[in-house]
Amino acid sequence: MVQETNSPETLRCPPARRAPQAWIHKPDISLAGAGQGPLVGLRFAVKDNIDVAGWPTTAACPAFVYTPAAHAKSVQLLLGAGASLVGKTNLDQFACGLSGTRSPYGAVPNAINPLYVSGGSSSGSAYAVATGQVDFALGTDTAGSGRVPAGLNNIVGLKPSRGLISARGVVPAAQSVDCVSIFTTTVARAAQVLAVVMAHDPADPYSRTLPMASVPFGQRFRFGVPDTLSFFGDAAASTAFDQAVQQLQAMGGEAVPIDYTPLAECADMLYGSALVSARYAAVRDFVDAQEGSLIEPVRGILTSGRDHSAADLFAAQTRLAGLAQLAAQMWKGIDLLVVPTAPTHYTIEAMQADPVVLNRNLGAYTNFVNLLDYAALSVPSSLRADGLPFGITLIGRCGSDWQLAELGQRFHHATGLAQGATGVPLPPMQVIPGMQTEPEPSVRVAVVGAHLSGMPLNGQLTERGATLVARTQTAALYRLYVLPDTTPPKPGLLRVAPGDGEAIEVEVWDMPIEQYGSFVALVPSPLSIGTLQLADGSSVQGFLCEPMALQGATDITPLGGWRAYIASIAPQQLAFP
Repeated sequence: MVQETNSPETLRCPPARRAPQAWIHKPDISLAGAGQGPLVGLRFAVKDNIDVAGWPTTAACPAFVYTPAAHAKSVQLLLGAGASLVGKTNLDQFACGLSGTRSPYGAVPNAINPLYVSGGSSSGSAYAVATGQVDFALGTDTAGSGRVPAGLNNIVGLKPSRGLISARGVVPAAQSVDCVSIFTTTVARAAQVLAVVMAHDPADPYSRTLPMASVPFGQRFRFGVPDTLSFFGDAAASTAFDQAVQQLQAMGGEAVPIDYTPLAECADMLYGSALVSARYAAVRDFVDAQEGSLIEPVRGILTSGRDHSAADLFAAQTRLAGLAQLAAQMWKGIDLLVVPTAPTHYTIEAMQADPVVLNRNLGAYTNFVNLLDYAALSVPSSLRADGLPFGITLIGRCGSDWQLAELGQRFHHATGLAQGATGVPLPPMQVIPGMQTEPEPSVRVAVVGAHLSGMPLNGQLTERGATLVARTQTAALYRLYVLPDTTPPKPGLLRVAPGDGEAIEVEVWDMPIEQYGSFVALVPSPLSIGTLQLADGSSVQGFLCEPMALQGATDITPLGGWRAYIASIAPQQLAFP
């Protein structure tokens, strides 16, 4: 992590007051949008590192100010869709921080308790939304700036897949990983705004057209939870996260521990390696000319980027690519990852007394997301016993934005929370744009051995979009054998006469019908796909074995299933959930 200095000039901000610090530019008359469009009647604000034609852009640095001649692409699209722009909001200087206290215009207070930080760097945008001053706001997100303020202010923060929203007209922080983010009080509103602003922009070097997943995670889904979690001594936050996990489980989710080590190392690289040079490169000319106009610790972060060579950067990029390969393994067993948006909450006074370490703590579960090209959605989860908001972040693979929104909306409405700090109840749920409203035609397939969750061939299911429906048993009509000389080891399931068989553990998966043929083509002899009868009397497709192949094979029926057999032969090596 970059060593940020604690000089006497650190955070030259006045003491926090409740309202004025949220805004940098707020004209008497808003900038009206088009007279028609999907966002007519909605009011929005933008973070003051996003250009609005004729309005000054400061990036929270008065010496940097300029007045652009054109709107940022995102602003242009929103105005064209009928929304009206109210003003520009405060931020941590040059979008460099997660606390909302690193601005010469003042620290932005928390919307629920003004003694606490708002989170940053998109602090003013989150405050304006949480207090009901606007219907939505744009922020930016490089290391969590579009998520942490949402989690700390009881609102929604959508961090889209990289390049989905054009960043043209945005003062860059680390241009290759920057994202324009969306703050709202409901997931449906965030999705509505995303549908308007997502568009390929050839004038943005990092803009791209992405294939978007349109099939919901469903009523049964698997969500990863880091195997090690730190809340920095905040017991209330730890309890709140446990409650969120329980809520997801009640919605049909299955919590799966994942190795957080590669994600944590990736997060540390954002500031603790040559990757920090991207921060310096983004505003190099200004920093070199007017370094003294920067506040600490922003100055220390930006100027540290000068210390790395091109060779250092290539080495860091190679290490990051290696960590991405390690992190990719977790997706074989989960649909999404769930983390605390922020692991704790600090007062403004405490943050200003220790602005480096405490700010770093707020980003414990955010820094890796953009570096690994994931989508993320921060959703309110609860109000803690002390009244402070707590949020969780749903993280998915690139292009999973609609899927995260569909599940996030269901989770948010299950909490019973009000919108932001307004006390207004959540409105009825709405259809998420881009999501299939009719179930995709599918085939239910029962697996009994190497295709079970966590087993070596489970990826043949998940890579085809199959989702786990149930863990159950067959009817008592089957016997299970170990097939000799198979790699990886596989069982053979044989249907026998009534009275000769037992119930065998199986998993039932829903597979898109267009993927079913390619899956069946992978089934090797002597195995085949036939019709299995389950314990509840229903029938599904599933694995069966030719009787001749089982002559002399070991009968493991009394163990009840393949997992029990694997555990019996190598319990010390068992790593399956």
